[in-house]
Amino acid sequence: MEREDLEMAITNTIENFEMHVNEAFVAKAEALKPTLFHEVVKPTRIVEVVGTVDDAKITSSEDASALPRVILATGGSVVLDFGNHYVGRVSFKVNHHGSPQDAPVLLRVKFGEVLEEIVAKSSEYHGEISGGWIQEEYMHLDVVPTTVNMPRRYAFRYMEVEAVYTSPKFQISLAEVLCTTETSAERPKVEPLPESVPENLRKMDEVALKTMEDCMQLVFEDGPKRDRRLWIGDLRLQALTNYQTFHNTELVKRCLYLFAGLTQNEEHVGACLFLEPELQVDDTSLFDYGLFFISCLSDYYNETDDRETLEELWGTAYRQAELGMRRVGADGVVTDTPDWWCFIDWPPALNKQAAAQGVLIYTLKQALGLAGELEYLEAKAQLTNDLKKVTKGALNVLWDEEQGLFVSGANRQVSWASQVWMVLAGVFDTQRNVELLRHAAEVDPEVKMSTPYMYHHYVDALIQCGLKDEALACMEQYWGSMVADGADCFYEMYDPEDKHFSSYGDYTINSFCHAWSCTPSYFIRKYFA
Repeated sequence: MEREDLEMAITNTIENFEMHVNEAFVAKAEALKPTLFHEVVKPTRIVEVVGTVDDAKITSSEDASALPRVILATGGSVVLDFGNHYVGRVSFKVNHHGSPQDAPVLLRVKFGEVLEEIVAKSSEYHGEISGGWIQEEYMHLDVVPTTVNMPRRYAFRYMEVEAVYTSPKFQISLAEVLCTTETSAERPKVEPLPESVPENLRKMDEVALKTMEDCMQLVFEDGPKRDRRLWIGDLRLQALTNYQTFHNTELVKRCLYLFAGLTQNEEHVGACLFLEPELQVDDTSLFDYGLFFISCLSDYYNETDDRETLEELWGTAYRQAELGMRRVGADGVVTDTPDWWCFIDWPPALNKQAAAQGVLIYTLKQALGLAGELEYLEAKAQLTNDLKKVTKGALNVLWDEEQGLFVSGANRQVSWASQVWMVLAGVFDTQRNVELLRHAAEVDPEVKMSTPYMYHHYVDALIQCGLKDEALACMEQYWGSMVADGADCFYEMYDPEDKHFSSYGDYTINSFCHAWSCTPSYFIRKYFA
């Protein structure tokens, strides 16, 4: 995605935006608000951190029990390692040493999911999205000793406390540093993996479970550091993983009712929702994310057989199919113009048309299945005709017989995303899909995959084609590389060849515990355990 495209995607608003509220659906969602579970955790060690964002490292450490003996004067700082990623609220004691306190203490407290966030200077942040997401606080303490209760919920492993100012006459120390964690996930509900599962997959599963756990709050958040919202693309993958792990179907149901209860213009399902200061749908509209409401409902019904929810939310799902078809031209292909937003993936210059066509076919098939389940004959007939049109369009316009690949946009771009989504859409039969994926691997399109979100779909496509060995190899190469790099949770974006890649212009604003990255647990437990 070019810079101007990123800026448009970040700042886009719907002209004459309206929020449509279905009070009954919102009430059902609120009745399903989960209980948050808490645990008190403490730092495990004090660490010495050196370097820059490009080469941050720990040079020495000692047990956290030594913390009260670390005396801080003006400019002194200490970095604490909690030993794992946590989401919660932090408190600590500040004690006084030396002469009577003759000036306020000015503290700077910074939290980081990864070490790079600790060494980065916030004043030098140059990312495309708000630096307000940097987890850093300045506070004056007029009187010490005192107990500090940090004002926000944080997502972190590392915590740095700097005494910006004391005075020449006195110093401070820290004690009783605690984090009270928050999650709606219940670990006891997760069944242990069979002993036959190899250690590398066990470790991958554990990191994926931790990612899920820290993203399961009052809704399925996309990232507990950033953006702390309910995004439907993330929800779809979280729900699939949840069905294999935490089994919290009520939280999925809550999220479905929230999306159906708070829609945009023409009852389009928004890309994301806010919980505060009040329940509201964002004015971000994404073609593929709207359609994924159909997928979320279909997957939920397949898991639960909850007929009542299916019947109530069918209208919202079918509306997304109708709105999706509005984008289709006379040639049966999704119209590609500069004024539409479709996510798919983050790589620079990715044209979204062919992948969007695949998403449309994929979700129309799911809608058709739901219409058949409900015996809605008129909707079933309409969806059947729509599917014929867009499938024919994909083959006639987007399939390049000479290259043996799908192309996208006016420049007939070849990308991994286009091939993967056409395979998932089932435009060809299984054998031809196998040939397509293997041919794509030989060609290795220049426009590659850049996020765990897109890699999920690639692995899914491989599995649906019966290529489980290739799927497992991809997981070991991609998510396994994150584990080898020391990830406590799986990241929002990751490039094994460019470890500090960011679509936002600054690596430190990336989310390092991100919902759409949790699906190794889904694949391992469903297909490899």
